[in-house]
Amino acid sequence: MSITVPNPSVSRSESAPAIISVQHVSKSVTDSTGTLDILRDIHFDLPSGQTTAIVGASGSGKSTLLSIIAGLDTPTQGTVRLAGVDMFAMDEDARAALRAQKVGFVFQSFQLMGNLTALENVMLPLELRGDKEGDKTGMKPRQAATEMLQRVGLGERLNHYPKVLSGGEQQRVALARAFVVQPDVLLADEPTGSLDFATGERVMALMFELNQERGTALVLVTHDRNIAARCQTRITIDAGRVVEQR
Repeated sequence: MSITVPNPSVSRSESAPAIISVQHVSKSVTDSTGTLDILRDIHFDLPSGQTTAIVGASGSGKSTLLSIIAGLDTPTQGTVRLAGVDMFAMDEDARAALRAQKVGFVFQSFQLMGNLTALENVMLPLELRGDKEGDKTGMKPRQAATEMLQRVGLGERLNHYPKVLSGGEQQRVALARAFVVQPDVLLADEPTGSLDFATGERVMALMFELNQERGTALVLVTHDRNIAARCQTRITIDAGRVVEQR
């Protein structure tokens, strides 16, 4: 399989509309010891189709920010607009419906369903949102999932369960599951953190290639400077604040 990694110096049009708009987001938690500020007045826009790395030391607030962008966590102040929609003006059910249509996820720990085959794992998000003929592709979930697994090089592993797949294969199943819904945004939290270097390189190259093919905005939380350098935008978080964006 030929893999092409995009040149971060070649950017898409600066006039591209924002698919994600983070608007003065802060997050604090309070317990018996007092109040902890996790995020402090985070504000940025990300254009459609762009690749973005969110970087920073452990505990800087990166994963919390990603969860808020996804609408999985709520900010103490501020809001996030996804494709122009204010996520926190919605109830949880409406946010979940918006995520199902617009967002894909890739996690460090794969998050596959152990009792489902690779094919069933990839079919799952299509079935959960009620696809019968495929809202965007015109294909039934089984056909769409099969083609996506073939695309990531797992056409021979459709009926295998996660326990018999390698880490790299499991992450490719997770990628197929994320991209099969044809999301506008893919959010990835340390997607190579559980993989060896060579396998991680292959998974990231595939992720960037799918981003290029499908025009999906890619937002990565990563400690890996090499991965961050491949992205068109890098946002550095320190002690809950954006200290650099370039």
